[in-house]
Amino acid sequence: MRSFGTLSFGHYGPLGGGRQLTAGDSMLQAIDLAQGMDDLGVNGISFRVHHFARQQAAPMPLLAAIAARTSRIEVGTGVIDMRYENPLMLAEEAASVDLISGNRLALGVSRGSPETVVRGYEAFGYTGSDDPRGGDIAREHFDLFLRAVDGEGLAERDPHSPFGGGTGLQRIEPHSPGLRQRIWWGAGTTATAEWAGRIGVNLMSSTLLTEADGTPFDILQAQQLDAFRTSWREAGHAGEPRTSVSRSIFPIVTDEDEMYFGGSAGSDQIGVIDGMRSTFGKTYAATPDRLVEQLQNDAAVMSADTLMLTIPSQMGVEFNLRLVENFAQHVAPALGWVPTHTPATV
Repeated sequence: MRSFGTLSFGHYGPLGGGRQLTAGDSMLQAIDLAQGMDDLGVNGISFRVHHFARQQAAPMPLLAAIAARTSRIEVGTGVIDMRYENPLMLAEEAASVDLISGNRLALGVSRGSPETVVRGYEAFGYTGSDDPRGGDIAREHFDLFLRAVDGEGLAERDPHSPFGGGTGLQRIEPHSPGLRQRIWWGAGTTATAEWAGRIGVNLMSSTLLTEADGTPFDILQAQQLDAFRTSWREAGHAGEPRTSVSRSIFPIVTDEDEMYFGGSAGSDQIGVIDGMRSTFGKTYAATPDRLVEQLQNDAAVMSADTLMLTIPSQMGVEFNLRLVENFAQHVAPALGWVPTHTPATV
């Protein structure tokens, strides 16, 4: 593990006791949290994207705002649902955020997770799928998106245009060189991970795997990462791809931590999601020394170069920043992590 960051669902809505977290609160708190994490030397902050839900749905403005207020931390998604996206508009927005951030975008995309509505992408205008989950739409959109990111000409120039004219094919603008290297595909199966390796994008292994044969989650996930890297090499891509896994990890350092997380640790779970039998990873909650031991025995955490902590964002900036700081101070260095800079002494 060389780097770590957070993955937030960005939940908002009623908090109980008459309290309410608004969408605006959620986004403003995310910006404040990112600034605090940047000061700590944490590597990345990412957001899940869900439509028709009280969560982050249009992440690009948020990522741009965070990029403008930070200097080192990667800003990303985990993941954007390609079934809902206009691929050329997404390419424009991704390039813009990448340029604003100084090439700090880590854009995770995929077919998307189970929805709160039935075929919601059709309400966005994307119809005609032969797949009950819309996977064919997601792959078609992703293919065009990558062509745009790569700078391929996609529209015929108008030689009579008052804005420059010319002939041949015009690429999408703005264009951010090297953005392809910062694109990730979120995979829930080994077959999808192998496909991601063949086409040459980074791998974001899901918080659940749509495979369930009794093999422990971390072993299944490590096998997926190995299959991805093998596929990458066999395709002849240059360099080394990046890989990430997500975990719910809560260091117990204070009595308050014990109150919140003392009973949270569990084991792998088998269940059905989106009609598929799936394996869900366990939650880690323990003292730092015990967490180090447990995570060193997690095959996927030790195989991936990046670990994303899933955080309870609705608990507020102070709470989550302390959680991240506890992991950065007491756990991450023993796993191989070095901060992006030497944190300032508080």
